[in-house]
Amino acid sequence: MTPPLAPFDRHRGLLFSVAYQMLGSVADAEDVVQDTWLRWSAADRDEVADARSYLVRIATNLALDRLGSARARRESYVGPWLPEPLLTGSDPVAAAPPPAGPDETAELGEQVSLAVLVVLETLSPAERAVFVLREVFGMPVAEVAQALGRSEAAVRQMGHRAREHVQARRPRFDTDRRAQQEVTERFFAACAGGDVDALLAVLSPDVVLVSDGGGKVTAALRPITGADKVARFAVGVAAQGMELAGLRIEVAEVNGGPGIVAWTDGDPLLAMSLVVVDGRIEQVLLVRNPEKLAGIGSRG
Repeated sequence: MTPPLAPFDRHRGLLFSVAYQMLGSVADAEDVVQDTWLRWSAADRDEVADARSYLVRIATNLALDRLGSARARRESYVGPWLPEPLLTGSDPVAAAPPPAGPDETAELGEQVSLAVLVVLETLSPAERAVFVLREVFGMPVAEVAQALGRSEAAVRQMGHRAREHVQARRPRFDTDRRAQQEVTERFFAACAGGDVDALLAVLSPDVVLVSDGGGKVTAALRPITGADKVARFAVGVAAQGMELAGLRIEVAEVNGGPGIVAWTDGDPLLAMSLVVVDGRIEQVLLVRNPEKLAGIGSRG
């Protein structure tokens, strides 16, 4: 018989990615992976024809079980709710397990961005599951139907609705990574230098900044709109941070896109994800809630 750990380890990265994009939470995704392992270890594996499909089905349904309670908790959340950020660069320090390989994970970038995860929050749980499995991971309709216990016709219908919904609401992105990097570095330098004029040069006139403190730390309780207001808020946040001991700030890849991450004495302080369109920043998503920074990890 195949050693019980081998198939699970092979697909662990896929399971985490599915759960994370279903839930928007690193901690909850890790719990789903652990619970999937418990189900797998108790299963009669001689009866499992396709380990990958079997494990994805377990993880998907465990994530669906968690979605209801997660949404209920968000109703009493203090201020705007954002997904938990995840470092996805070439040298990630995230607590989350790495993907098993290119065939086991979605293309990073638009699909896993914080901005798209925010849009996925507006789907029904079943539609979100179909979108993640079909559009992100490219699973066949039959496999998705089996995972969700739905007919193939129902899966096609949900997939069509979810795809149209997401496409209508997802922000546009610059695909030129070099341009993204340049704008991010200019934004970072302007914030660090307290240069409001330089910030205005890289912000779209209608830029929106959303900050998530969860009532744990200071954050704006409503989205901030407009270049001038966003610039002054960003400069203020940077000025407060510069006073902290052991501060370390890096331009980094956050959820497959441009971002900025900060630590104090090695502990994560904040993560910022930027949406860059036509050389200007249209959206700033700032996560400061310390309970949401597990995917950033620590830095010595």
